[in-house]
Amino acid sequence: MGGARGHPRADCRWRVLEWLIVSKRALVVGLCAGVLAIAFESMSVGTAMPAAARDLGQQELYAWVFSLFVIGMMATTVIGGRVSDRYGPVVPLYVGFAVFGVGLLVSGFATAMPVLLLGRSLQGIGSGAVGIGWAVVLAHAFDPDERPKMMGIFSTCWVVPSFIGPPIAAWLTDTFSWHWVFFSVVPLLVLAAAVCAKPLAALHAQHRLDAEGEQPKPVPYWAAIATGLGVAALQFGGQQFAEATGALPFTIWIALAVGAALLVAGVPPLLPAREDSGSTPGLAPRSSLLWVLGARFLLAGPFFGAQSFLALMMVEQHRWSLFFAGGLLTVGAVGWTTGSWVQARRMPWLPRGRLILLGTVLQSLALALVAMGALMPEWWGLVVAGWVVAGLSMGLGVTSTSIAILSLSAPLAQGRNNAALQVSDSLGGSVLVAVAGTIYAAWHPTGQLTTTYGLLMAAMAITAVVGVAVATRIGPLRDAS
Repeated sequence: MGGARGHPRADCRWRVLEWLIVSKRALVVGLCAGVLAIAFESMSVGTAMPAAARDLGQQELYAWVFSLFVIGMMATTVIGGRVSDRYGPVVPLYVGFAVFGVGLLVSGFATAMPVLLLGRSLQGIGSGAVGIGWAVVLAHAFDPDERPKMMGIFSTCWVVPSFIGPPIAAWLTDTFSWHWVFFSVVPLLVLAAAVCAKPLAALHAQHRLDAEGEQPKPVPYWAAIATGLGVAALQFGGQQFAEATGALPFTIWIALAVGAALLVAGVPPLLPAREDSGSTPGLAPRSSLLWVLGARFLLAGPFFGAQSFLALMMVEQHRWSLFFAGGLLTVGAVGWTTGSWVQARRMPWLPRGRLILLGTVLQSLALALVAMGALMPEWWGLVVAGWVVAGLSMGLGVTSTSIAILSLSAPLAQGRNNAALQVSDSLGGSVLVAVAGTIYAAWHPTGQLTTTYGLLMAAMAITAVVGVAVATRIGPLRDAS
């Protein structure tokens, strides 16, 4: 190695690696601050929005505050993945920080609902770029044996705001105004960008040295936009299903048809290319990636489909207060964090692919318990126990699918494949929330709450069982030693 360092390019590479190793702690702190900033805003906006809607008017646009965020996030997740593979993850990360910050300021200064919608759109664009940026940074800056621990840390950064975000947002709204819910995140975002500036500069220099040779086939931009619009259309159609009374408006069918068509056209180009994956003994590389993406789709979908109606079920069927119903969701988040930390422990007897399988099995059992609690209201304890296990299953399975994609992907395909993973996550949630909304709209008007929620949760449990079948095809996928 001493002789290799005599070459100018080798000396440059060595200095970059030394700089990155020394600054890795700052990189962790900066990335965690960025995750906290985005997570706090995501958890707090729902608390502030009723006050904002009363202040700004045009409450018919209320749902678009959330839908436009999803459209922006989905599109830039894929575009950011393409940019990460070509120019490195630092570019989308800092562009995302900047756009998200501008979106916070636009939302904070909003004096009309259209301005708030513009700010939320910018926040979605920035969030998508930051999300894919830090995923690729994780792939390039951390060794395979460090990634599970980092995933556990990031999961904790997402869960902490679920405890403190809503009460802080309520205090800011009552004491000052809802505008300060957005303003309060800006300093944390600036801190994140400043703290990790030095290690990210080193990482960017390293990517320029490594990105020689043939680049992978890029994802077309139109596919990213089509996928984002398709997910938004499905969410809109599912929401209208849930809110419809009497005859279903024709616009619902249009929204669902357009959403399905956009996804059929847009999703295939986003999937990993055959030449972009790593190698796994016993499985074709692309097959490994596709099975992992399928497992992620079937993990996220049933969980978020059930979560969307869980609090409502506890209030309507079990007569819980909103405080305790919301607390049940928080307990699920604690289970998620616990699962994330459990998967970070080195367990040679339980390889990564088996952790994904274990996550899908636990989720099937958990949602079956929730469905039983819905069908037998006097056994509400089954719902509580089931949701704790459901959170644990997501911490094990979702985190493990993220690590599996990092391990299976070639260095210059990390952006593309991680974007595909996040698309699978969002798409699974959107589709299964729409399914849950359809069941709710069909049965809830009859007043038969036991049948309504029992069928809804049973449908989620059955879908989770399909996830078990998919996860069995992944194989062991052992972590690097």
